[in-house]
Amino acid sequence: MTERTIPDIIYTTVDEAPQLAAGSLLPIVRAFAAPAGISIGTRDISLAGRIIAAFPEHLTEAQRQPDDLAELGELVKTPTANVVKLPNISASVPQLVAAIKELQGQGYALPDYPEDPQTDTEKEARRRYDAIKGSAVNPVLREGNSDRRAAVAVKKYAQSNPHRMGDWSADSKTRVASMPGNDFFSNEKSAVVPNASTAKIVLETAKGEVVLKEGVKYPAGTVVDATFLSAAALSSFIAEEIARTKAEGTLFSLHLKATMMKVSDPIIFGHAVRAWLAPVFEKFGDRLAALDVNPNSGLGDLLARVKDDAEIMAAIDAVTAERPPLYMVNSDKGITNLHVPSDVIIDASMPALIRAGGKGWGPDGAEHDCACVIPDNSYAPVYDEAINFFKANGKLNPATAGTVQNIGLMAQKAEEYGSHPTTFELPEAGVVKLVLDDGTVLHQHKADKGDIWRSASTRKAPIEDWVNLAIERQKLTGYRSIFWLDENRAHDAQLIAMVKPILAAKGVADKFEIMAPRDATRASLETITKGENCIAISGNVLRDYLTDLFPILELATSAKMLSIVKLMQGGGLFETGAGGSAPKHVQQLVEENHLRWDSLGEFCALGESFMFQSQISGNAKAAVLGRAVNAATQAILDNDRSPRPKAGQADNRDSHYYFALYWAQALASQTEDAGLAATFAPVAKALEAEQATILAELAAVQGKPADLGGYYHTDAAKTAAVMRPSATLNRIIDALAAA
Repeated sequence: MTERTIPDIIYTTVDEAPQLAAGSLLPIVRAFAAPAGISIGTRDISLAGRIIAAFPEHLTEAQRQPDDLAELGELVKTPTANVVKLPNISASVPQLVAAIKELQGQGYALPDYPEDPQTDTEKEARRRYDAIKGSAVNPVLREGNSDRRAAVAVKKYAQSNPHRMGDWSADSKTRVASMPGNDFFSNEKSAVVPNASTAKIVLETAKGEVVLKEGVKYPAGTVVDATFLSAAALSSFIAEEIARTKAEGTLFSLHLKATMMKVSDPIIFGHAVRAWLAPVFEKFGDRLAALDVNPNSGLGDLLARVKDDAEIMAAIDAVTAERPPLYMVNSDKGITNLHVPSDVIIDASMPALIRAGGKGWGPDGAEHDCACVIPDNSYAPVYDEAINFFKANGKLNPATAGTVQNIGLMAQKAEEYGSHPTTFELPEAGVVKLVLDDGTVLHQHKADKGDIWRSASTRKAPIEDWVNLAIERQKLTGYRSIFWLDENRAHDAQLIAMVKPILAAKGVADKFEIMAPRDATRASLETITKGENCIAISGNVLRDYLTDLFPILELATSAKMLSIVKLMQGGGLFETGAGGSAPKHVQQLVEENHLRWDSLGEFCALGESFMFQSQISGNAKAAVLGRAVNAATQAILDNDRSPRPKAGQADNRDSHYYFALYWAQALASQTEDAGLAATFAPVAKALEAEQATILAELAAVQGKPADLGGYYHTDAAKTAAVMRPSATLNRIIDALAAA
């Protein structure tokens, strides 16, 4: 395949609502960038795109597409990379299977996902698919650490227009439940590899040695962790929590991240499904196995497989009647917490529950207190402490609350999010050893069959870059700054030993605090409750969790966050917020042709991307565009032009019209570049003059079903027709692009 020209700014092609919104917004961005000589290109990192790229030999020439993720993975290691990254699907197995079936239905001769691969062909297909599922994108693109915060305009708007918060009461029964021990936290070991090393992971059993992984490379100075979670302890814990929840009269809810933690968490999820239906598995185990039931795929998949077996269905109904009510994903459709492993994602589900006053939706369609089951103790204390804080102090007031910014360690697959290739469900009992090439046994654990063992690593250069980024941010803001590190956790102790000397050498040790996550949670909540601001300096998983928790409390959503990844080689990756609610948004669009997705995160990222383009290219026009984007974003907020939730109201496409209007007005009125002002003056005038017509054309399509030609792999022409329904707006934008 011929080498492609790299555009100035790359806009990622993704999935669900963010991608549908791009169908409306991207033509506007391209048209506005063209007069400044800036090219806007796309690269496909969607789930469907990654599947197609992985199996070229199965497809026709017309169906094939390049591996854009691999290309971007190399690009982000260059000093001129400028990527606007929208939220993409981190696919669970059910999502992956659904995407494959949709593509097969569209004529793509892809192999099925082999649940239990036997032949070499099946094993190879499974290998390729496993590389696609879960967090396949972020570890590749995040070649830098994260600077994530609420943009000033967004924070001011949230304070002036505070969102509704659920009331907390001191006697709320909502609580967090975690394993009393024998989890990843308690079993963790950590060490620094002094020299560049290659390692292997072996399992020594009574039958001999099994090599689990070879050729694991560690640069000098890498922090290498290893730990395991006991399957027996996990099963006992879940069974006990089911019984306790029943006695307390609350909802049973399980909170994991089966997408990013694509090996370990689906297994934990499967243990919960098996525990929930323990009598059914005990009585009908053989029949369930014959139906290829895999509890890791969730209750929804299980029910689909056994629906024609009346005896099993009756047994499931009987067990369910004896269980506590389940926290629901969709009460109207009977979709429970345990239906699909990717439906309840902890970093979105727990903040939403806390924002709602500790309430979750039950099968009766009403809100109830919840038992929040988070098996591992590594990060569960954050949510436990937040719940305790609000029980004691009442709900947060968004009108007066300060903000928590975040500096996150995530470069080069740091910490647990890079553990997928070195996570194993042990096939036999024995001793797991991580052995360096010089024979040193760096870590070892005695574990049982079915236990989940994993190793993670964090390289020295990203750690140093993370600390220096925190120092820069603290100096710029003067905010209270806290490293969320627990001296009693093996991994964190290694990081503390690296962080303290850097702070001391820079003469800023007195500017920073180091606290365990529980203490840091309370300190941060106390700080923002007083209306003051602080900076959370955290590792990779906590970065993910905190940049949902605090924004959802402060702003009602994390989708509006400004997320800048300062790539370690000098480039920039500009992320556009979270996409956890995207599936519901797509459902509403298909049913009612109303897209409630808010592109404010894209607006914020776009402004930063243009400003960065000016820095790396010397193109002053790019900076003019960027400042005008920021002015337009402010105008969207000031004039309350964000999408509304219900059909018949203004939606995503209306907000894009107003964004184009305000952007054109800002460019027409600025005095830095006369040429751009002259170009955009007639555009602004046309958008103003045709406002009534454009809004009428946008409103006319609402309330009717929309045909996208697919879910994971939509039809381009159909999607464009849905997302660009105003002929008048299209004429103005397309004329600018063609000029």
